[in-house]
Amino acid sequence: MFKNIITVILLSYLFICCKPSHSTPKEGVKAATSISESINNAVEEKIVLKVGAERLKEYLPFIKNKTIAVVVNQTSTVGETHLVDKLLSEGIKIKTIFAPEHGFRGTADAGAKIENGKDSKTGLPIISLYGKRKKPYASDLNGIDVVLFDIQDVGARFYTYISTMHYVMEACAENKKKFIVLDRPNPNGHYVDGPIREIAQKSFVGMHAIPIVHGMTIGEYAQMINGENWLKNDIQCDLTVIKCEGYDHNTFYELPVKPSPNLPNIRSVYLYPSLCLFEGTVVSVGRGTGYPFQIYGHPKLNGGTYEFVPQPTEGATSPKHKGKMCRGFNMTKVDLEELKEARQLNLDYLINFYGEFPDKANFFNSFFKKLAGTTKLQQQIEAQMSSHEIRETWKSGLAKFKTTRKKYLLYTDFE
Repeated sequence: MFKNIITVILLSYLFICCKPSHSTPKEGVKAATSISESINNAVEEKIVLKVGAERLKEYLPFIKNKTIAVVVNQTSTVGETHLVDKLLSEGIKIKTIFAPEHGFRGTADAGAKIENGKDSKTGLPIISLYGKRKKPYASDLNGIDVVLFDIQDVGARFYTYISTMHYVMEACAENKKKFIVLDRPNPNGHYVDGPIREIAQKSFVGMHAIPIVHGMTIGEYAQMINGENWLKNDIQCDLTVIKCEGYDHNTFYELPVKPSPNLPNIRSVYLYPSLCLFEGTVVSVGRGTGYPFQIYGHPKLNGGTYEFVPQPTEGATSPKHKGKMCRGFNMTKVDLEELKEARQLNLDYLINFYGEFPDKANFFNSFFKKLAGTTKLQQQIEAQMSSHEIRETWKSGLAKFKTTRKKYLLYTDFE
């Protein structure tokens, strides 16, 4: 359709130019400028991006005159309005809010236990799905017709919003409730990389046998969960995905709201899949500073080009190496385009730090294998394998995953 619009505009322009005219040269210039503006406006109109939540006409028919629950956090916005407030203004009956890791307002520490509560603005009950209860009880879904999921993901296996989605889908399937995903772009949706999670490493930071970077939107990922029969007992969820408009897997998307307290900007989001592996080591990734997931260091590092002292902050009330001077590296000046175009994990951050660290025997902790999804990566780094050599061991697993992934894509791929 867009090509047809451009064709019509260009033909109109040629008609104007070729038609005998009594206009002055000045008027002719004005006409040409008008045509140019029309083309530019058409291009701009074509590339406007709308997230699923903004496409109300597509999903309001599913929830009109229904009682719904929502799985939301601070990223669940329609423009500058929270989805909950928007739906209430449309007369939609919301019975329950389910909150993921970091809570409904997105201010809790990573891994912190989130308590049930009540939204101070609307009075709606909030049920935490992070802590002891990661899956809604059947009783939580009593009287619910539809569950609406709208959370911004960042495309990494260990980012737990996709694990929360799995459990909610499972509860909906078991209790015969419709599940709707309001899709959002994946800022790391332009590549796929990393080792495939091994069966023995299944956990809340690695629910499925996928690489660290899966390259799918959360809606595409929901389709994969259903399609690959990953729900318990191979049950199927009644799933509908409300697609984004104007998005593909090469789209640059800068998140309008922090997806979690320690991912404050697009640079941290790009660095997160690589730097998060340090969470399974003694190294600080800058929690408790102004640059989380953009700097990293340790008090015992002899080298390094940057120093920082972690202190308690919102979302990091007890950061690693609190109050101690850490020496390490600052990534805040790395070119964004360079990070985006790399299209792969950077293992050299980890390999080089391990190589310079004086206490190698205590570098890794037990969480590392869960984050990596494999016992092999630690062994490979300890054996001083290069990043290229390590990456070669991922090839067959990634090739198989990419073939599976293509079945569930809703948008033009990056390849």
